[in-house]
Order: sequence, then structure tokens, then C-alpha cells
Amino acid sequence: MFDAHLHIIGPRNPGADAGGRPAPFTVDEYLSRVAPLGVAGGAVVAGPDGGREPGPLLDALRRLGPSFVGVAELHPDTADSELRDLHAGGVRALRLDLRGGPGADLDAQVQLGMRAADLLGWPTELRVDAADLPRMAGRLTPLPRVSIDHLGLSASGLPALLDFVAGGARVKASGFGQGDLDVAAALRAVVEVNPAALMFGTALPAAGTTSPGADAERVRQALGVELAAPVFWRNALDFYGLSESPSAAGGRRSGSAVE
Repeated sequence: MFDAHLHIIGPRNPGADAGGRPAPFTVDEYLSRVAPLGVAGGAVVAGPDGGREPGPLLDALRRLGPSFVGVAELHPDTADSELRDLHAGGVRALRLDLRGGPGADLDAQVQLGMRAADLLGWPTELRVDAADLPRMAGRLTPLPRVSIDHLGLSASGLPALLDFVAGGARVKASGFGQGDLDVAAALRAVVEVNPAALMFGTALPAAGTTSPGADAERVRQALGVELAAPVFWRNALDFYGLSESPSAAGGRRSGSAVE
């Protein structure tokens, strides 16, 4: 299995205001939780602890090894040289958090996504309620490759999600407890539009799921073994540009930083 959506959460800084920050979730804890699933690689997604500072993400990638890639949240003014450095550290995608609608810097973020795509071939991942997609679709159109987290979160957004899938978007089959969707129906609807669109992720350590194994079984039950197989493996490898299958002993990322 390639886990297409996971978080590693570093320790809180002593004396810092924790706010609503989640509890730490270490590499060792993650590997223990997914040991029964045969995870051989994955995508570590920034957000819960590091925000737009990539240090914690790069540290997690160093600890997990070369069969894992990173998905970074970055400042819109991130320089090309910094993007190359992140690529050399294993980052392979940019993430935009669009919950609550388009932020003030959406256009600048889209420009960053376009630069990262042109320079390094990165896709852009969207944390968004799919019900909000129609009012920002025109601003997102320039992005050459996108994925949408957690099945788009809402039942009301499913038609818009499927429109994006028809236009080439990928979808994370993850975070099943975070929205109000009929998960099985949504999975089948996405696959009917494009069987290559779905990528399974555990969304660990997110609350609201039963267990990673139970979520994986929901996918198998909804789609059947044949349709589910690429959801757990090949679809994500293709999306992240991995030229060979990662292995539990450590794979090799495709290429190095673009010169």
C-alpha cells in the first residue's frame, strides 16, 4: 500500500501557545499504526503542526526514508531556489488549504503552484469543501494537475467534485469521518468518472475514523478487489511521479532536483 495522505506532527515548543494544535504524532507511532497494512511508501502532508514552514515536513521525510514523499504548504513568495531545495528533500507537491472559501492570497498561491509545476512537475492538492469549488473554479483552472482531499468533504459538493474529476483532477480517498458523505456511493461515483482518480490515504492521526484498516476495507467493499487495487497503489505512484514502486525496505524517488 502507498498511503497517499498522512501527517507527522512534531512536539510543541515549550512555552508556546498550543492553541488548537493537535497532539504530537511521531514517525514511530505512524509506522506502528500502519504495520498491519503493509505500507511501503506514502505522502506526508504538511498542515497540522508546521503550517507553511517546511522544516517539520523535511525532518519527517528524513526519518521515513526515500519511499515517502512530501506535500508542502508554502508562502506564495517562496523562491525557485527554495522549491528546488524542497524537491531535493523529497517534496513532490504543493498543498492549498481552502476551507472556508478562497483566501486573500489564492491567486498568489495559484501562481506558486504554476511555478512549482513548470519548474519541478509538482501537482497541487486542495483541502476544500467541494461545495465551494464552483465559485473558485475559474481561479484554479491554470493549475495543470490537482487533487482534492478527503472526497471533497461534503455531500452537497459531490457534483462539483465529479466535474473536477471529469476535468482530470485526482481525489484522496481519505478522512472518511471528516465530512457528511455517503462514502461508498462517493467512491463509486468517482471511479465511474475516472478509475485512475482515487488515491487511498489513512489521514492519520485524524480523529473521526474507525481505523486505517477499517477505512481500507470500506474501499474494498465499495469498489471490489479489482477496482480497489490501483486506489491503494498505482494511482498515487503515478500522481507523485514515482518512476518505480517503493518498497518497504526503501525505494528511490524519481530524479533529483531539477537544475
